[in-house]
Amino acid sequence: MALLLHLSDTHFGTEIPAVVAALLDLSRRLKPDVAVLSGDVTQRARRAQFEAAATFMQALQAHAKLVLPGNHDLPLFNLWGRCTAPYAGFERVFGPHGDVVIDTPTFLVLGVDTTRPWRHQAGEVSRQQVSDTAQRLRKARPGQLKVVVTHQPLAVITPQDHRNLLRGGELAIKAWREAGADLMLGGHIHLPYAVPLALQHGDRTHGARPWVVQAGTATSTRLRGGWPNMVNVIEWQPPGQGSPGRGCCWLMQYHYVTAARCFAQAGPPLVVRAG
Repeated sequence: MALLLHLSDTHFGTEIPAVVAALLDLSRRLKPDVAVLSGDVTQRARRAQFEAAATFMQALQAHAKLVLPGNHDLPLFNLWGRCTAPYAGFERVFGPHGDVVIDTPTFLVLGVDTTRPWRHQAGEVSRQQVSDTAQRLRKARPGQLKVVVTHQPLAVITPQDHRNLLRGGELAIKAWREAGADLMLGGHIHLPYAVPLALQHGDRTHGARPWVVQAGTATSTRLRGGWPNMVNVIEWQPPGQGSPGRGCCWLMQYHYVTAARCFAQAGPPLVVRAG
């Protein structure tokens, strides 16, 4: 079994120390192959917040790690910084921003940077990013689970969240589905859910694939809708290891349990790819 840990919206600057410690403990217990942080790493893109986030990511146990910026990782009140060096804080601790690839024997994870300095909250994906990501998906090796990560969501489940949909997302969904994407991970709206795109678009050409999987806030006080701090754990059984056809994939939510001061699995696994 291969594991991917998906966390989002850590918002360092509003983090809860006990939750941070519990999440590090979860990573030590699971030892995932890949860890993905899908944006809004900090609350206000300040140096101390980025340094705290970098310390956390260094301590997080995973063989490979991917960190994307979110809209909160660009200066909001420092207009000069936003105009002249919007990614300076992020790049100081995580290296150059932009699209990122993790390529392992079991996972192909493509991180797409959807932040734009001229947008306050909304995200955008360009035609070039759509094309480049689709080409990379087509080059996936047999046995890899194909995952695309953005900050803003590609599908929403509440009317009030339509304004948060990724600009250019319709084109991206069509291209990435046709290129074979299995999962599309995101955050931004602090609401965890998983939906097959076929249900939203009425197109069953690709069966239930891909699923949009959203994470809530992993470590911050900025909770929404009564949901606790949470992360997603994706378990992938490639073909030829007891799984039928083209492999099997399960999604599990892990919620922070205040009384136990730990993250625990919430409910049974959800099958998000079978055959």
